[in-house]
Amino acid sequence: MEIIFLRHAPAAEREDWARTGRPDSERPLTMDGRKRAREAAKGLARLIETADLVATSPWARARETAAIAAKALGAPLVESNFLLPHRSPASLAGWLSGLDGERVVLVGHEPHLSKVISWLLAGSARSFVGLKKAQAVLLETPKAAAGSAVLAWSLPPKVLRRLS
Repeated sequence: MEIIFLRHAPAAEREDWARTGRPDSERPLTMDGRKRAREAAKGLARLIETADLVATSPWARARETAAIAAKALGAPLVESNFLLPHRSPASLAGWLSGLDGERVVLVGHEPHLSKVISWLLAGSARSFVGLKKAQAVLLETPKAAAGSAVLAWSLPPKVLRRLS
């Protein structure tokens, strides 16, 4: 299985958004964030061409990024509560194990994605990686389990934009 982790693109500033009184889960991408998401998605599509599924956190900024990626990859899009920031790596892995697909793109948030990546690589949710906004990481694994994955590549947003 190939699992591609994609952090959401730049969103409205947290402090500015908090003053609106609306929940952080509704914080959208900025105009520049949507542009960067399109560029990252095009770069990702040049690398992998397609995916079996794009799954996203239900939070607005991740949903927007995922919709752009799903369109670029010609893949179906689903929301998953397992990609919410408070969910455990093991719960996400359990959900992944039930999927029928060889290449899945997961769109979510930091530090959650880094914890999941660290857990899949080394068996510990203590994060030793970090993802920039609109960065992509590919892990290869025979099954989604602690310590089962191998890092294939990690591409910062600048590289994805150059590929687009």
